[in-house]
Amino acid sequence: MEALRESPAAAYVAHLEKGELAYQVSASTGQVVFYPRVIAPVTGAADLEWRISKGLGTVHATTVVHPQKGEPYNVALIDVDEGFRMMSRVEDILPAAVKIGMRVRMRVHREPEGSEDPPYPVFFPVESA
Repeated sequence: MEALRESPAAAYVAHLEKGELAYQVSASTGQVVFYPRVIAPVTGAADLEWRISKGLGTVHATTVVHPQKGEPYNVALIDVDEGFRMMSRVEDILPAAVKIGMRVRMRVHREPEGSEDPPYPVFFPVESA
């Protein structure tokens, strides 16, 4: 196997830094892979290629978390149009208003200047086409 230039996690974060939601596809099997890895699950294929999602998806499942301190927030599973599911949250809407089947679009959340936390994807509702 060819030596990696950077870890899959580092490559994923680098794409997020550019505002992109990246995922991988096995060239030999067409299997979509997310969260990024060195080899494909199940097959062990080491021919993973990076692709960029259009950032659109559908809420598969949703719940509202009520922390002891702070405001309630949404946690959702998003079926991204390119064929993978990811956990995230839906913003710009009341947490209880997020519904299964809702169409959403990704944007990158960045922590305040000086934070060591990497950027991460969040979603917001979009109008139906």
